[in-house]
Amino acid sequence: MAERILLIDDDVELVEMIRDYLTREGFEVSKVHDGESGVREALSGRYAIAVVDVMMPGFNGIEVLRRVRRESTMPVLMLTARGDDTDRIVGLELGADDYVPKPCTARELTARIRVILKRAGHPGETVSRAFKVGVLAVWPEKRRVEQAGQPVELTSTEFSLLEVLVRNAGQVVSKEELSEQALGRPLMRFDRSIDMHMCNIRQKLGEAPDGRSRIQTVIRKGYMLIKE
Repeated sequence: MAERILLIDDDVELVEMIRDYLTREGFEVSKVHDGESGVREALSGRYAIAVVDVMMPGFNGIEVLRRVRRESTMPVLMLTARGDDTDRIVGLELGADDYVPKPCTARELTARIRVILKRAGHPGETVSRAFKVGVLAVWPEKRRVEQAGQPVELTSTEFSLLEVLVRNAGQVVSKEELSEQALGRPLMRFDRSIDMHMCNIRQKLGEAPDGRSRIQTVIRKGYMLIKE
């Protein structure tokens, strides 16, 4: 069955071009041209991923993302103006899985969508082995995280980053390695997306019993999940 993609963008011509390309690539695509309809469709449960343009009248893309994240962890890819770091950072802070600067090609966008969908995967029904670090448990196949027996809700990107850290608990993992292994792409110059995702993960995990952040920043080297 073809995976369903939701395009939320008021640029009718661009959306048609992207829709045609994605359809030829085997996806099933729906489109809406305003934020309010976009939120309603995104929360319908019918889509594998939403592609959201930041610049829209009424509900802009940031507001769409904020409202979707209140109720769902579905993957969301943001389209941002090239060089607009503010929208990019705010989107990542709110839980966007990734972003693509506009103008972009349909081929580039499709490649990024494939990476996110592959990363998100589909939880299986078979029993899988958990990786455990203290009270933290991660099931890679089921893409599930629990802390002290309580579920932790993460976006697909947040999960992938945490999984890499859990597999390397007690060791420093560079941002380059995190980008390659978790995001599926080389680290771009001046890219702060990993920093933003790590901030979100820290907030969701809270502090260790000794008051330290469970994820430590190692200056000029990367990040490390502490062993309790």
